[in-house]
Amino acid sequence: MYLNLKTKMKNIISTFIISLVLVSCGDDKTVSIETVVATGDLNEIRSKKTEITEQLKTLNEQVKTLDSVISLLDIDDRLPLVSAFKVETQEFQHYLELQGNVATKQNVLIYPEMPGTLQRVYVTEGDKVYKGQLLATIDDGGMASQLEQLKTQAALAKTTYDRQQRLWDQKIGSEIQFLQAKTTYEAAQNTVEQAESQLRKASLRAPFSGIIDDVIKDQGTVVSPGPGSEVFRIVNLSDMYITVDVPETYIGSISKGSSAFVYFPVLGDTIETKIRQTGNFINPNNRSFSVEIPVPNKRGNIKPNLSARVNINDYSSPNALLIPQSVISENAEGDQYVYIAENPNDEMKGTARKRIITTGKTMGGLVEILSGLMPGELIIQEGARSVKDNQEVEIIK
Repeated sequence: MYLNLKTKMKNIISTFIISLVLVSCGDDKTVSIETVVATGDLNEIRSKKTEITEQLKTLNEQVKTLDSVISLLDIDDRLPLVSAFKVETQEFQHYLELQGNVATKQNVLIYPEMPGTLQRVYVTEGDKVYKGQLLATIDDGGMASQLEQLKTQAALAKTTYDRQQRLWDQKIGSEIQFLQAKTTYEAAQNTVEQAESQLRKASLRAPFSGIIDDVIKDQGTVVSPGPGSEVFRIVNLSDMYITVDVPETYIGSISKGSSAFVYFPVLGDTIETKIRQTGNFINPNNRSFSVEIPVPNKRGNIKPNLSARVNINDYSSPNALLIPQSVISENAEGDQYVYIAENPNDEMKGTARKRIITTGKTMGGLVEILSGLMPGELIIQEGARSVKDNQEVEIIK
Protein backbone atom coordinates (compact mmCIF):
# COMPACT_ATOMS: atom_id res chain seq x y z
CA MET A 1 0.00 0.00 0.00
CA TYR A 2 2.81 2.37 0.93
CA LEU A 3 4.68 1.59 -2.30
CA ASN A 4 1.59 2.31 -4.39
CA LEU A 5 1.10 5.64 -2.61
CA LYS A 6 4.65 6.68 -3.30
CA THR A 7 4.37 5.66 -6.97
CA LYS A 8 1.20 7.69 -7.35
CA MET A 9 2.89 10.71 -5.82
CA LYS A 10 5.81 10.39 -8.21
CA ASN A 11 3.44 10.10 -11.15
CA ILE A 12 1.63 13.25 -10.06
CA ILE A 13 4.89 15.18 -9.82
CA SER A 14 6.06 13.92 -13.22
CA THR A 15 2.79 14.95 -14.82
CA PHE A 16 3.11 18.32 -13.21
CA ILE A 17 6.65 18.75 -14.59
CA ILE A 18 5.64 17.77 -18.11
CA SER A 19 2.83 20.24 -17.92
CA LEU A 20 5.29 22.92 -16.90
CA VAL A 21 7.49 22.12 -19.88
CA LEU A 22 4.56 22.28 -22.25
CA VAL A 23 3.37 25.53 -20.72
CA SER A 24 6.85 27.05 -20.82
CA CYS A 25 7.25 25.93 -24.42
CA GLY A 26 3.94 27.43 -25.30
CA ASP A 27 4.60 30.73 -23.57
CA ASP A 28 4.25 33.73 -25.86
CA LYS A 29 7.49 35.15 -24.48
CA THR A 30 9.38 31.98 -25.55
CA VAL A 31 9.91 31.00 -29.15
CA SER A 32 8.05 27.77 -29.81
CA ILE A 33 9.69 24.66 -31.24
CA GLU A 34 7.49 24.85 -34.30
CA THR A 35 8.64 28.40 -35.01
CA VAL A 36 12.30 27.47 -34.67
CA VAL A 37 11.89 24.43 -36.90
CA ALA A 38 10.05 26.51 -39.49
CA THR A 39 13.04 28.88 -39.80
CA GLY A 40 15.19 26.04 -41.09
CA ASP A 41 18.18 27.62 -39.32
CA LEU A 42 20.40 24.75 -38.07
CA ASN A 43 22.21 26.89 -35.51
CA GLU A 44 18.97 28.18 -34.05
CA ILE A 45 17.53 24.66 -33.87
CA ARG A 46 20.66 23.40 -32.04
CA SER A 47 20.46 26.34 -29.66
CA LYS A 48 16.83 25.50 -28.88
CA LYS A 49 17.74 21.86 -28.24
CA THR A 50 20.48 22.89 -25.79
CA GLU A 51 18.03 25.14 -23.98
CA ILE A 52 15.44 22.36 -23.56
CA THR A 53 18.15 19.85 -22.44
CA GLU A 54 19.25 22.22 -19.67
CA GLN A 55 15.64 22.61 -18.58
CA LEU A 56 15.20 18.79 -18.38
CA LYS A 57 18.38 18.43 -16.34
CA THR A 58 17.14 20.99 -13.85
CA LEU A 59 13.75 19.30 -13.61
CA ASN A 60 15.29 15.82 -13.05
CA GLU A 61 17.31 17.18 -10.16
CA GLN A 62 14.16 18.64 -8.69
CA VAL A 63 12.42 15.24 -8.98
CA LYS A 64 15.28 13.57 -7.08
CA THR A 65 15.00 16.18 -4.36
CA LEU A 66 11.27 15.54 -4.06
CA ASP A 67 11.88 11.76 -3.86
CA SER A 68 14.29 12.25 -0.99
CA VAL A 69 11.81 14.41 0.88
CA ILE A 70 9.03 11.87 0.30
CA SER A 71 11.28 9.06 1.60
CA LEU A 72 12.06 11.04 4.75
CA LEU A 73 8.49 12.09 5.42
CA ASP A 74 6.87 8.75 4.59
CA ILE A 75 8.17 6.75 7.62
CA ASP A 76 5.89 3.74 7.14
CA ASP A 77 7.21 3.24 3.63
CA ARG A 78 10.72 2.38 4.82
CA LEU A 79 9.87 0.04 7.73
CA PRO A 80 11.24 -3.47 7.03
CA LEU A 81 8.90 -6.37 7.80
CA VAL A 82 10.26 -8.97 10.25
CA SER A 83 8.97 -11.94 12.19
CA ALA A 84 9.76 -12.41 15.87
CA PHE A 85 9.26 -14.91 18.67
CA LYS A 86 9.26 -14.55 22.43
CA VAL A 87 12.11 -16.33 24.19
CA GLU A 88 11.02 -18.32 27.24
CA THR A 89 12.78 -20.59 29.74
CA GLN A 90 12.45 -24.34 29.20
CA GLU A 91 14.11 -27.58 30.22
CA PHE A 92 17.23 -28.39 28.22
CA GLN A 93 18.87 -31.81 27.97
CA HIS A 94 22.14 -32.15 26.07
CA TYR A 95 23.36 -35.56 24.91
CA LEU A 96 26.75 -36.78 23.73
CA GLU A 97 26.42 -39.17 20.78
CA LEU A 98 28.81 -42.13 20.51
CA GLN A 99 29.03 -45.45 18.67
CA GLY A 100 29.21 -48.86 20.31
CA ASN A 101 28.60 -52.60 19.96
CA VAL A 102 26.51 -54.88 22.15
CA ALA A 103 28.36 -57.43 24.26
CA THR A 104 27.60 -59.89 27.04
CA LYS A 105 29.85 -61.14 29.82
CA GLN A 106 28.07 -64.49 29.70
CA ASN A 107 29.08 -65.72 26.26
CA VAL A 108 31.37 -68.70 26.74
CA LEU A 109 32.56 -71.91 25.13
CA ILE A 110 32.24 -75.07 27.21
CA TYR A 111 35.24 -77.44 27.04
CA PRO A 112 35.57 -81.01 28.36
CA GLU A 113 37.71 -81.46 31.47
CA MET A 114 38.63 -85.07 30.78
CA PRO A 115 39.30 -87.15 27.66
CA GLY A 116 36.79 -89.67 26.40
CA THR A 117 33.90 -90.31 24.07
CA LEU A 118 30.96 -87.91 24.13
CA GLN A 119 28.45 -90.46 25.34
CA ARG A 120 25.22 -88.42 25.48
CA VAL A 121 24.20 -84.89 24.38
CA TYR A 122 21.01 -83.75 26.10
CA VAL A 123 20.43 -80.32 24.46
CA THR A 124 20.08 -78.83 20.98
CA GLU A 125 20.76 -75.38 19.58
CA GLY A 126 18.32 -72.75 20.84
CA ASP A 127 17.43 -74.61 24.05
CA LYS A 128 17.05 -72.52 27.19
CA VAL A 129 19.01 -74.00 30.07
CA TYR A 130 19.43 -73.16 33.74
CA LYS A 131 22.60 -72.95 35.79
CA GLY A 132 23.93 -76.43 36.66
CA GLN A 133 21.77 -78.25 34.10
CA LEU A 134 23.37 -81.38 32.63
CA LEU A 135 24.24 -80.77 28.97
CA ALA A 136 26.27 -83.87 28.05
CA THR A 137 28.20 -86.79 29.51
CA ILE A 138 31.56 -88.30 28.64
CA ASP A 139 32.36 -92.03 28.93
CA ASP A 140 34.11 -92.27 32.31
CA GLY A 141 35.98 -95.50 31.50
CA GLY A 142 34.71 -97.36 34.56
CA MET A 143 35.34 -94.59 37.07
CA ALA A 144 31.80 -94.90 38.44
CA SER A 145 32.40 -98.58 39.38
CA GLN A 146 35.73 -97.71 40.99
CA LEU A 147 34.00 -95.00 42.99
CA GLU A 148 31.49 -97.50 44.38
CA GLN A 149 34.32 -99.75 45.52
CA LEU A 150 36.06 -96.84 47.18
CA LYS A 151 32.84 -95.88 48.96
CA THR A 152 32.52 -99.45 50.26
CA GLN A 153 36.10 -99.39 51.57
CA ALA A 154 35.47 -95.99 53.14
CA ALA A 155 32.34 -97.30 54.86
CA LEU A 156 34.31 -100.22 56.35
CA ALA A 157 37.05 -97.85 57.50
CA LYS A 158 34.44 -95.65 59.17
CA THR A 159 32.91 -98.62 61.02
CA THR A 160 36.33 -99.66 62.29
CA TYR A 161 37.12 -96.10 63.33
CA ASP A 162 33.80 -95.71 65.19
CA ARG A 163 34.44 -98.94 67.19
CA GLN A 164 37.98 -97.94 68.07
CA GLN A 165 36.74 -94.54 69.19
CA ARG A 166 34.14 -96.06 71.53
CA LEU A 167 36.80 -98.37 73.03
CA TRP A 168 39.23 -95.51 73.42
CA ASP A 169 36.56 -93.40 75.12
CA GLN A 170 36.18 -96.30 77.64
CA LYS A 171 39.97 -96.43 78.11
CA ILE A 172 40.04 -99.84 76.41
CA GLY A 173 42.66 -100.69 73.85
CA SER A 174 45.78 -98.82 72.83
CA GLU A 175 45.99 -95.29 71.51
CA ILE A 176 47.92 -96.44 68.43
CA GLN A 177 45.06 -98.69 67.36
CA PHE A 178 42.65 -95.75 67.61
CA LEU A 179 44.94 -93.44 65.63
CA GLN A 180 45.52 -96.06 62.93
CA ALA A 181 41.75 -96.54 62.47
CA LYS A 182 41.23 -92.77 62.29
CA THR A 183 43.96 -92.31 59.69
CA THR A 184 42.67 -95.19 57.57
CA TYR A 185 39.17 -93.75 57.59
CA GLU A 186 40.28 -90.21 56.70
CA ALA A 187 42.47 -91.50 53.84
CA ALA A 188 39.58 -93.56 52.46
CA GLN A 189 37.26 -90.55 52.68
CA ASN A 190 39.74 -88.34 50.83
CA THR A 191 40.11 -91.00 48.13
CA VAL A 192 36.33 -91.05 47.65
CA GLU A 193 36.17 -87.26 47.39
CA GLN A 194 38.95 -87.22 44.80
CA ALA A 195 37.22 -89.91 42.76
CA GLU A 196 33.92 -88.02 42.93
CA SER A 197 35.64 -84.85 41.78
CA GLN A 198 37.21 -86.70 38.87
CA LEU A 199 33.93 -88.34 37.94
CA ARG A 200 32.14 -84.96 37.92
CA LYS A 201 34.40 -83.98 35.05
CA ALA A 202 32.60 -86.53 32.91
CA SER A 203 29.46 -84.37 33.12
CA LEU A 204 29.24 -81.08 31.18
CA ARG A 205 26.90 -78.66 32.97
CA ALA A 206 25.70 -75.11 32.23
CA PRO A 207 27.84 -72.54 34.10
CA PHE A 208 24.92 -70.08 34.07
CA SER A 209 21.36 -69.80 32.81
CA GLY A 210 21.13 -68.94 29.13
CA ILE A 211 20.61 -70.28 25.62
CA ILE A 212 22.59 -72.97 23.80
CA ASP A 213 23.82 -70.98 20.83
CA ASP A 214 25.81 -73.78 19.21
CA VAL A 215 26.32 -77.53 19.66
CA ILE A 216 29.82 -77.92 18.28
CA LYS A 217 30.55 -81.64 18.92
CA ASP A 218 28.16 -84.44 18.05
CA GLN A 219 27.34 -87.43 20.19
CA GLY A 220 29.98 -90.15 19.81
CA THR A 221 32.85 -87.75 19.15
CA VAL A 222 36.09 -88.33 21.04
CA VAL A 223 36.95 -85.21 23.02
CA SER A 224 39.79 -84.07 25.24
CA PRO A 225 40.70 -80.92 27.19
CA GLY A 226 42.40 -78.12 25.30
CA PRO A 227 41.90 -75.74 22.35
CA GLY A 228 39.74 -76.99 19.51
CA SER A 229 37.71 -79.35 21.70
CA GLU A 230 34.88 -77.01 22.67
CA VAL A 231 31.51 -78.78 22.83
CA PHE A 232 28.94 -75.99 23.35
CA ARG A 233 28.57 -72.22 23.13
CA ILE A 234 26.19 -70.83 25.74
CA VAL A 235 24.97 -67.23 25.76
CA ASN A 236 22.92 -65.27 28.28
CA LEU A 237 20.96 -62.59 26.35
CA SER A 238 19.38 -61.09 29.47
CA ASP A 239 22.60 -59.45 30.70
CA MET A 240 23.66 -57.38 27.69
CA TYR A 241 25.73 -54.20 27.79
CA ILE A 242 27.57 -51.68 25.61
CA THR A 243 31.02 -50.27 26.28
CA VAL A 244 31.88 -46.91 24.68
CA ASP A 245 34.93 -44.66 24.87
CA VAL A 246 34.12 -41.17 26.16
CA PRO A 247 36.57 -38.25 25.57
CA GLU A 248 38.32 -37.18 28.76
CA THR A 249 36.81 -33.67 28.51
CA TYR A 250 33.51 -35.18 29.70
CA ILE A 251 34.97 -36.81 32.82
CA GLY A 252 33.30 -34.21 35.04
CA SER A 253 29.87 -34.37 33.41
CA ILE A 254 29.36 -38.11 32.83
CA SER A 255 29.26 -40.49 35.77
CA LYS A 256 27.56 -43.60 37.10
CA GLY A 257 23.78 -43.15 36.93
CA SER A 258 23.77 -40.68 34.02
CA SER A 259 20.80 -41.34 31.74
CA ALA A 260 21.35 -42.67 28.23
CA PHE A 261 19.39 -43.65 25.15
CA VAL A 262 20.55 -46.57 22.98
CA TYR A 263 19.30 -46.67 19.40
CA PHE A 264 19.67 -49.78 17.24
CA PRO A 265 19.51 -48.79 13.52
CA VAL A 266 18.95 -52.37 12.37
CA LEU A 267 16.01 -52.88 14.73
CA GLY A 268 14.72 -49.31 14.56
CA ASP A 269 14.32 -49.46 18.33
CA THR A 270 15.42 -47.16 21.18
CA ILE A 271 16.01 -48.20 24.80
CA GLU A 272 16.28 -45.87 27.78
CA THR A 273 18.87 -46.91 30.35
CA LYS A 274 21.53 -45.54 32.75
CA ILE A 275 25.31 -45.81 32.99
CA ARG A 276 26.26 -48.78 35.16
CA GLN A 277 29.98 -48.21 35.46
CA THR A 278 32.65 -45.70 34.44
CA GLY A 279 36.32 -46.51 33.98
CA ASN A 280 39.00 -45.19 36.31
CA PHE A 281 41.72 -45.10 33.67
CA ILE A 282 42.39 -42.64 30.82
CA ASN A 283 43.54 -44.43 27.68
CA PRO A 284 46.70 -42.55 26.59
CA ASN A 285 46.19 -43.57 22.95
CA ASN A 286 42.84 -41.79 22.44
CA ARG A 287 42.54 -39.76 25.69
CA SER A 288 39.26 -41.39 26.68
CA PHE A 289 37.72 -43.43 29.48
CA SER A 290 35.35 -46.39 29.12
CA VAL A 291 31.68 -46.36 30.10
CA GLU A 292 29.54 -49.47 30.52
CA ILE A 293 25.82 -49.20 29.77
CA PRO A 294 23.41 -52.08 30.49
CA VAL A 295 20.95 -52.99 27.72
CA PRO A 296 17.68 -54.64 28.83
CA ASN A 297 16.68 -57.38 26.40
CA LYS A 298 13.15 -58.38 27.37
CA ARG A 299 12.18 -59.47 23.87
CA GLY A 300 15.47 -61.26 23.19
CA ASN A 301 15.98 -59.55 19.83
CA ILE A 302 19.24 -57.83 20.80
CA LYS A 303 22.27 -59.94 19.91
CA PRO A 304 25.98 -59.70 20.79
CA ASN A 305 28.02 -57.46 18.44
CA LEU A 306 24.89 -55.57 17.27
CA SER A 307 25.87 -51.98 16.42
CA ALA A 308 24.21 -49.12 18.30
CA ARG A 309 24.18 -45.33 18.67
CA VAL A 310 24.50 -44.24 22.29
CA ASN A 311 23.31 -40.82 23.50
CA ILE A 312 24.57 -40.00 27.00
CA ASN A 313 23.15 -37.08 28.98
CA ASP A 314 26.12 -34.86 29.85
CA TYR A 315 24.31 -31.61 30.69
CA SER A 316 20.88 -30.58 32.01
CA SER A 317 19.29 -27.23 32.77
CA PRO A 318 15.69 -26.88 34.05
CA ASN A 319 15.41 -23.18 33.07
CA ALA A 320 17.41 -22.64 29.88
CA LEU A 321 16.92 -19.93 27.25
CA LEU A 322 16.95 -21.63 23.84
CA ILE A 323 16.89 -19.96 20.41
CA PRO A 324 17.39 -21.29 16.86
CA GLN A 325 20.99 -21.29 15.72
CA SER A 326 19.90 -19.67 12.43
CA VAL A 327 19.13 -16.29 14.06
CA ILE A 328 22.65 -15.91 15.51
CA SER A 329 25.22 -13.81 13.62
CA GLU A 330 28.88 -13.09 14.27
CA ASN A 331 30.79 -9.83 13.87
CA ALA A 332 34.40 -9.25 12.80
CA GLU A 333 35.62 -9.51 16.41
CA GLY A 334 34.08 -12.95 16.78
CA ASP A 335 31.23 -11.79 19.03
CA GLN A 336 27.89 -13.51 18.51
CA TYR A 337 24.76 -11.38 18.45
CA VAL A 338 21.04 -11.35 17.72
CA TYR A 339 18.49 -8.59 17.11
CA ILE A 340 15.57 -8.05 19.43
CA ALA A 341 12.41 -6.03 18.68
CA GLU A 342 12.24 -3.47 21.47
CA ASN A 343 9.13 -1.65 22.73
CA PRO A 344 6.62 -2.78 20.08
CA ASN A 345 3.43 -0.66 20.01
CA ASP A 346 -0.15 -1.73 19.33
CA GLU A 347 0.58 -1.73 15.59
CA MET A 348 3.55 -4.09 16.22
CA LYS A 349 6.11 -1.46 15.26
CA GLY A 350 9.28 -1.38 17.30
CA THR A 351 13.03 -0.78 17.24
CA ALA A 352 15.65 -3.38 16.31
CA ARG A 353 18.43 -3.58 18.93
CA LYS A 354 21.63 -5.58 18.57
CA ARG A 355 22.44 -7.81 21.56
CA ILE A 356 25.82 -9.44 22.13
CA ILE A 357 25.19 -12.91 23.57
CA THR A 358 27.14 -15.76 25.13
CA THR A 359 26.15 -19.21 23.92
CA GLY A 360 26.39 -22.62 25.55
CA LYS A 361 25.68 -26.08 24.23
CA THR A 362 23.81 -26.85 20.99
CA MET A 363 21.25 -29.60 20.50
CA GLY A 364 18.91 -30.24 17.58
CA GLY A 365 19.38 -26.81 15.97
CA LEU A 366 18.76 -24.97 19.26
CA VAL A 367 21.43 -23.04 21.18
CA GLU A 368 21.44 -22.32 24.90
CA ILE A 369 21.93 -18.63 25.74
CA LEU A 370 24.04 -18.10 28.84
CA SER A 371 23.95 -14.28 28.85
CA GLY A 372 22.70 -11.31 26.82
CA LEU A 373 18.98 -12.12 26.73
CA MET A 374 16.11 -12.05 29.20
CA PRO A 375 12.95 -14.18 29.25
CA GLY A 376 10.05 -12.54 27.42
CA GLU A 377 12.12 -10.55 24.93
CA LEU A 378 11.18 -10.63 21.23
CA ILE A 379 13.89 -12.15 19.04
CA ILE A 380 13.83 -11.12 15.38
CA GLN A 381 13.85 -14.26 13.25
CA GLU A 382 12.94 -13.72 9.58
CA GLY A 383 14.58 -10.55 8.35
CA ALA A 384 17.28 -10.57 11.05
CA ARG A 385 20.05 -10.51 8.44
CA SER A 386 18.76 -7.31 6.79
CA VAL A 387 17.98 -5.06 9.76
CA LYS A 388 20.38 -2.61 11.43
CA ASP A 389 20.86 -1.54 15.01
CA ASN A 390 18.31 1.11 16.17
CA GLN A 391 16.27 0.67 12.96
CA GLU A 392 12.49 0.88 13.14
CA VAL A 393 10.81 -2.39 12.11
CA GLU A 394 7.29 -3.72 11.69
CA ILE A 395 6.61 -7.16 13.17
CA ILE A 396 4.42 -9.53 11.21
CA LYS A 397 1.59 -10.74 13.40
